[in-house]
Amino acid sequence: MKHMSLHLAPRTYCLLLMLLSLPLGLQAQIGQHRDEFAVGVSGGYVMSQINFKPDVQQGWMGSPMVGLTLRYTTEKYFSSVCAIVGEVNYVKIGWKQKILTLTDEPVINTVTNEAEEYERRIGYVQVPLLARLGWGRERKGMQFFFQIGPQVGFYLNEKTEANYELSKRNIGMRSSVVIEQETMPVENKFDYGIAGGIGLEYSHPKLGHFLLEGRYYFGLGNIYGNTKRDYFARSNYANIMVKASWLFDIAKTKNEKVK
Repeated sequence: MKHMSLHLAPRTYCLLLMLLSLPLGLQAQIGQHRDEFAVGVSGGYVMSQINFKPDVQQGWMGSPMVGLTLRYTTEKYFSSVCAIVGEVNYVKIGWKQKILTLTDEPVINTVTNEAEEYERRIGYVQVPLLARLGWGRERKGMQFFFQIGPQVGFYLNEKTEANYELSKRNIGMRSSVVIEQETMPVENKFDYGIAGGIGLEYSHPKLGHFLLEGRYYFGLGNIYGNTKRDYFARSNYANIMVKASWLFDIAKTKNEKVK
């Protein structure tokens, strides 16, 4: 593997994904070469939670995202167009707590007389590298696609938003006694996991490519230590993203059969 050329690496990456898929259009020509490169911008919305153990009651926290996308299309196997997609996205993710009583009523703070609310927003630069398979039109028309691959995240900052002073929480009324996360800063600044999504792409010869995608990210790392001496055994991310992208071609394959 160490002697494999850089030109073959993207093909190999896509073939591994292709082996997991059911080939469509068995009578089509196998291995039609592509050498296409597209770049563009994207924007969307991310819903995030953190899987804490011990459990922390929470809902989904929403935040916008923006990013840069690069796509290199390498080959067409059967009817599946194979590409490698790299992104650099800026997001704010974290968690939004549900602070409830034993009867599932909001906890009222004794100082402010308001329902207690708490959320943590953590800024990241996320870099996914995805293997993509697409079915449909490449140059003009619709295409359905599926993509999956590893993702890493680089911590930038964090901000706590609460409508009460942490020293004056109404802990006695809460159904959950897990409160350590409210005062603990992020310990592990590097995040990593697996991202996968499905979507639709509309291509126009002059206007470029317009994409709409739904994606799920499961973190394999933890934001806090998880040794026997640490409080949390698990604290990994779970994110749902809906994003729209616009890509324009930098290089195209010179092949009249590409439609």
